[in-house]
Amino acid sequence: MKRLNRKSGCAVEVTLSVMGGTWKPIILFHLLHGKKRFSELDRQIGGITQRMLTLQLRELEETGIVERTVHAEVPPRVDYALTALGQTLQPVLLAMRHWGETYAREHLQEDAAPAHCTMDTEAAVPLQRAA
Repeated sequence: MKRLNRKSGCAVEVTLSVMGGTWKPIILFHLLHGKKRFSELDRQIGGITQRMLTLQLRELEETGIVERTVHAEVPPRVDYALTALGQTLQPVLLAMRHWGETYAREHLQEDAAPAHCTMDTEAAVPLQRAA
């Protein structure tokens, strides 16, 4: 597993080192619906290069947030999905989306988040509760 940098000793820094940056939260947000193929993520996100998407998915996989499944088919098929640990980020991601919508509406005179960042919260992968 990836070694995390903890310069400040703050838990927020740990969270940001795992899921921070421009692309990781967006990738994770799209995986809330369930597993996706690389091409689906590439198409849905827009603006991200294939190289950057590959790098970000690898980092998320290294931290145990995303799992990559290779299917033994011709041509090979690869799916990406949130792990149980990754699913625990759902409330964080939905809160980030809500905050962004509110901020955009109140401070940027925009109606809401862009269409590619909206989702039916009921369609999100249900959180798995620890027994």
